[in-house]
Amino acid sequence: MLKLSDPTLLKTESFINGEWRSSSQTYAVKNPANGQHLADVANHGVEEAQEAVEAGYDAYKSWKKTTAAERAAVLMKWADLMEQHREDLATIMTSEQGKPLAEARGEINYSVAFFRWFAEEARRIYGDVIPTHNPALRNLVIKQPVGVVAAITPWNFPIAMVAKKLPAALAAGCTMVWKPSEETPLSGLAFAELGVRAGLPGGAFNVINTLDAPAIGKVFTESELVRKISFTGSTPVGKLLLRQSASTVKKVSMELGGNAPFIVFDDADIDAAVSGAIASKFRNAGQTCVCANRLLVQESVYDEFSEKFSKAVAELHVGDGMAAETTVGPLINQAALDKVEVLIDDAVSHGAQVALGGNRHDLGGTFYQPTVLTEVPFEARLSREEIFGPVAPIFRFSTEEEALEQANATEYGLACYFYARDIGRIWRVSEGLEYGMVGVNTGMISTPVAPFGGIKESGLGREGSKYGLDDYLEMKFMCIGGID
Repeated sequence: MLKLSDPTLLKTESFINGEWRSSSQTYAVKNPANGQHLADVANHGVEEAQEAVEAGYDAYKSWKKTTAAERAAVLMKWADLMEQHREDLATIMTSEQGKPLAEARGEINYSVAFFRWFAEEARRIYGDVIPTHNPALRNLVIKQPVGVVAAITPWNFPIAMVAKKLPAALAAGCTMVWKPSEETPLSGLAFAELGVRAGLPGGAFNVINTLDAPAIGKVFTESELVRKISFTGSTPVGKLLLRQSASTVKKVSMELGGNAPFIVFDDADIDAAVSGAIASKFRNAGQTCVCANRLLVQESVYDEFSEKFSKAVAELHVGDGMAAETTVGPLINQAALDKVEVLIDDAVSHGAQVALGGNRHDLGGTFYQPTVLTEVPFEARLSREEIFGPVAPIFRFSTEEEALEQANATEYGLACYFYARDIGRIWRVSEGLEYGMVGVNTGMISTPVAPFGGIKESGLGREGSKYGLDDYLEMKFMCIGGID
């Protein structure tokens, strides 16, 4: 049993129309670090999802009429409560997801920042007065909430993923129905409980727990009451949701897969590049959509970087996320572990060398050794596929042009990183990389004040920043006559 300061935060029901809803059907949530049974969570289906959508629509009728100040007050109170209960939220998250406790605390802080940002942005939803084309007319543009938003998020950041969506939606005057991952529902349910305490009205935020994600996704995409879909997850599932949403022409936001290059040029600060690569690659055991997937290193500094990087990786400590010394936790499940092994075997079969790790960890379960592969050829699958594990493949390149060509040789375009000091190179490479986000001399780029999102098959729309609010607003043109 989880040891929490506030045991009432451990919820196991769905949250529909302001009420906690149990079910005769449940599924087990287990700790990936040790297999410990944490809770049995309600398993709801199509009927409850439709009810949640209707509750969201009914709540939208009144929520959209609240003032920006009223919406901001609820979001600020919610943020305060997350801060007050940070340790309990982090404990729940680490227990069901596996990430180190320090990272879980950081995720709560990150989520709080989004709530505070959008609470402030609620007061800045401005329109325009357009110079008239006719003296008898006046042209105005106003912005109004989209309506009911359906959100679907993954397991790797159980609270942060919805915290990038929900406060923007609520600030705009929308309501939301959310399906969290079946792997990590407990974090989201505790998060929802704090929303109740913050004064959010019933129906404004609904949470559906289910093992039947395709059926719930179909309810969301085909419902005429849902006017927007916000999804974070794999590109194949995102494409399916886009196809299904076409029947009702919904507004959509898609934060999909990534294949982030991390480029180290010969004029880089190598020690800084090593630190940045460690932070980007091994956070959450490499299970992030923006983590460095391919390390591209210029040949003149290849050996130096590889040696220093391998030495730094060897200092990482694998273990249960609840242990203070742990820096790398387990993978989320057996399928994730199997995928990592397949990709490493494929790389080695193509000539890659295992410089460090390369095996399951002695701890057993889904723990895997932090791994460094050198001399990796671009024919290897992990040059094209998301690894989603603690594996860092290092590729060689010779020229700036070759680095850009290799970095852009993917259908994905979410995040990328590079280290260099020449100002001309920084501009050329930043403009030449086909990605929605570019980290220059840093491996950590996400912040509530900047737009998060990708191009190509990595998605549509942006989260965070002033631009993130636009995805939850519709623009309305008003032409007013009879002025003369």
